[in-house]
Amino acid sequence: MTGYLTTHVLDTARGCPAAGLPITLYRLQGETRIKLAEMTTNADGRTDSAILPQSDFTPGIYELVFQAGAYLRASGQAGSDPLFLDAVPIRFGISDAAAHYHVPLLLSPFGYSTYRGS
Repeated sequence: MTGYLTTHVLDTARGCPAAGLPITLYRLQGETRIKLAEMTTNADGRTDSAILPQSDFTPGIYELVFQAGAYLRASGQAGSDPLFLDAVPIRFGISDAAAHYHVPLLLSPFGYSTYRGS
């Protein structure tokens, strides 16, 4: 079995999934970013499928860019421009080609956190 990558976003300020948040996945090769996928979170704050499916899964350095500003504006939480958080990049490594990697984002207008989930 080969691995795969999933993500989801929770709005910790409102205590609910962050629906409608655009996410882009890149693979890094040196200083070059190669776009692999663009998705938007569903009503459960997740993407409808793995953001990096088993067929495309390989070890390497990746970056998820969460368009937090677009979500915060749409949900009425943005405040004044410029936003404190707009694009939130999370760069991480995948070393185990057979593992499931889950990289969630816990988001509020003024902070965020992430971890390797299950």
